[in-house]
Amino acid sequence: MMGAMDICKICNASRTTKTPLPFLNQSRQPQKSFSSVTSSLKLNCLPLQLNAHPNLNRRKNCGVSNSYRSSMDVSPLPTSKIPETFFRKALESMEKIYLNKNPTASAILDLVHRCDGGQLCYDHFAFRTFNVDGFGISAMAQFFLDFGYVERDELRFPQKNLRALWFSPPEHLLDCEGEGVSGPLPRIFISELLVDKLSPEAQAIIKKYINLSAHGNKYAALASVTGSLTWPTPLFSDYQLLVRESEYAAWTLVNGYALNHLTISVHRLKSDVRKIEKLNELIQSNKFKLNSEGGILKVSPDGRLLQSSTVADSMVFHFSEGTSESVPASYIEFAERLVSPEYENLPNDKILECHRRDGFEVGNADKIFESTSADQICQKVA
Repeated sequence: MMGAMDICKICNASRTTKTPLPFLNQSRQPQKSFSSVTSSLKLNCLPLQLNAHPNLNRRKNCGVSNSYRSSMDVSPLPTSKIPETFFRKALESMEKIYLNKNPTASAILDLVHRCDGGQLCYDHFAFRTFNVDGFGISAMAQFFLDFGYVERDELRFPQKNLRALWFSPPEHLLDCEGEGVSGPLPRIFISELLVDKLSPEAQAIIKKYINLSAHGNKYAALASVTGSLTWPTPLFSDYQLLVRESEYAAWTLVNGYALNHLTISVHRLKSDVRKIEKLNELIQSNKFKLNSEGGILKVSPDGRLLQSSTVADSMVFHFSEGTSESVPASYIEFAERLVSPEYENLPNDKILECHRRDGFEVGNADKIFESTSADQICQKVA
């Protein structure tokens, strides 16, 4: 992996201090959701030509709520302020920026796309933010709320000084034809670093860039679409200090509102890889590295939300002093949602997304966060 050793050197050096370590764009054709960077990889499957599904035909909405969706208002949907075509184009741009910067994610999408044959859909998109002066969750969430997403549950991660909220898409777009950003809309998971919990030195660095950003929080979604920071290019010395205290903070300083990861909806696949254990085997057999924190497979206490992820790619970042260093980029996640108990007797062809385990789990997410940590990036491929 490009630059992994450089990241290891930076983080190993940080461990000698007294502070603990908790811690661009190439255009793509509009109809292609997945890149073709795997042409040089030896994949354990035969290539399969798939056709895109541009039609967004609405499926029958199940119209019921389960125990994980009890807080959702199922009254008539409000009129969206943003046209669906515009919204999906924005998601497509976020996806393109993400895939161009993260060759592992792009290669795995191609691998699954060719080996499965079903519609490859996204379970959720995830973003990271700083909880300072309106630059946190609310800044990134507004774009999705304006389209009709609904705020759901809060998750807390005290040891990481993090808070998160997730948002569900309009119900009539949770099950529809198509794949990728042209298919069922993903959930949105946005986390924020509780900056006031950090040391005065770390707080001062983060607030310096927030102040230099002026009103940049108004353009969080635009920053994600364009792959740009809303604050000036950071100093490497500032990045190093944040790495020693919070790898989440360091990641956000150099990546900003970029898509942190997208997640394949495993249970929507058609072949045997629609079971996440089989998908993990396929990924590892092609020499991709999975996050091993807490085990390769992360399972919720109820046993109905199963998740895994790769470790982050590395990218070269050009700091303002003129130095270029390898820093963590993003990763790709996989999620299998089992059918909720009250719907287990439904025929398979009648099961929709609203019949499955919804939401997120603190224990799972806590381990998934480690996908950008130096400890995971520096591990050798099994």
